[in-house]
Amino acid sequence: MTTTAWWRDFHLDGHVVQVRKTGARIPIDGGIVSECVAWLGYHARIELARRSVPSDGPRVWFTPDRPRPWYLIWPVVQLAGLQMAASPEAADLVFSFEDVTCVPEAAPSARPHLNAHCLDTSKSRVAAVFEAVSGRALAVDPARWAGPMAVKSETNGAHDGRVLTGPVAPEPGLAYQRLIDNVAEDGCVEDLRCPSVGGEVPVVFLKRRPLEDRFANHNSEVRLLDPDAVFTPEERDLIRRFCAGMRLDWGGIDVLRDRKTSDLWIVDVNKTDMGPPIALPMADKLKATRTLAHALRAHVDARLTSVET
Repeated sequence: MTTTAWWRDFHLDGHVVQVRKTGARIPIDGGIVSECVAWLGYHARIELARRSVPSDGPRVWFTPDRPRPWYLIWPVVQLAGLQMAASPEAADLVFSFEDVTCVPEAAPSARPHLNAHCLDTSKSRVAAVFEAVSGRALAVDPARWAGPMAVKSETNGAHDGRVLTGPVAPEPGLAYQRLIDNVAEDGCVEDLRCPSVGGEVPVVFLKRRPLEDRFANHNSEVRLLDPDAVFTPEERDLIRRFCAGMRLDWGGIDVLRDRKTSDLWIVDVNKTDMGPPIALPMADKLKATRTLAHALRAHVDARLTSVET
């Protein structure tokens, strides 16, 4: 497992920070500085909260990488009372964790595991699984599609989406999807970021931003919502079946609701998602983390119990 200092995850190139693992490039500006300050405040609160949580739970071995504090799984593990195992031999459970889109098949392990078989989170794979479980096609053939479509990199975390009008000649490395009308009455687009644990969605982050920033990684507003107030039982079952099809035990899924038809569309998956979202109020950040921690601890305990029996 990688244990290098956290700053080696990044490379400074002028006024841009490049993430070595994924290749993502982050411009250094006033916005990113403000986000870093907000993130530090959140983690200071997590450090205080974890002192009241006994770290006596199951031991988890992360491989091939150990999650850094900016990944959502890190604070959730702390508040779940789980322990970071010092070696695979000392672990009760193995968690496959690597911030890349496609990974090779995980090495066999006699221990219970999470995300070991979620090997491909590319946009094309997401679209294929969604169509299989919903019967509705998200992907489009750009050479035949007449009308607007969302064009995105297959790679996770690129945030390079744009809208094109077809038909156009396809380019390698890009995914072409139908453009979902998720524009609210005030002109903002609304995304539903759904952290999932064992196929269940404990919390929903409603992310809002101006239409011109449709594919951006920043939000003008984020609200914490109760999943039961957002999804019908049938929709929660759809999400559950989608996660099973992706072999996703832990991760964030991006869901859009079409304004005209009210249909749900799952458009993206990130099994190493960061968070909670910066724009979410602090009290809701902590509430969401505790809720996810409870869900993860229950899922891990259930997984270990099922193996024992």
